Amino acid sequence: MKTELNVPSDLKFLGIVESWLLGCLEVELGESPDWSRQSTRFRLALVEAYSNVVRHAHKDKAELPVVMCLELKDNDITLEVWDHGQGYDLATYLPPDPEQKQEGGYGWLIMNRLMDRVEYRLQIDGRNCLKLEASVPGLQQE
Repeated sequence: MKTELNVPSDLKFLGIVESWLLGCLEVELGESPDWSRQSTRFRLALVEAYSNVVRHAHKDKAELPVVMCLELKDNDITLEVWDHGQGYDLATYLPPDPEQKQEGGYGWLIMNRLMDRVEYRLQIDGRNCLKLEASVPGLQQE
């Protein structure tokens, strides 16, 4: 199964983004005994990715689209989030220090903890791609 969603860069569309993801996953994983944990895992990762695009990559540019692609194949789920921002240099990322009690900077850490693989590619045909991948044991594709 492969599907795509295009939405404006505005947090008021966050509910639509979540509903799209959860609806697609429920069709494929709804019978899984681990449905609740898996759906929460992917929802949190996508919410973090989408909100980062809106707040940072497309800051004050709600007219720019965010494109999300979801693919389920065998036991693997791939979620891509495409943006038109300048991009982020991961070489400059420093994980937050819990002692500092800082408010931001946790997104990359959260996504890496939730997913099996996280990849960020800068400027592919004028866009950036955040790719989130995870294996779901027992996922049966028809």
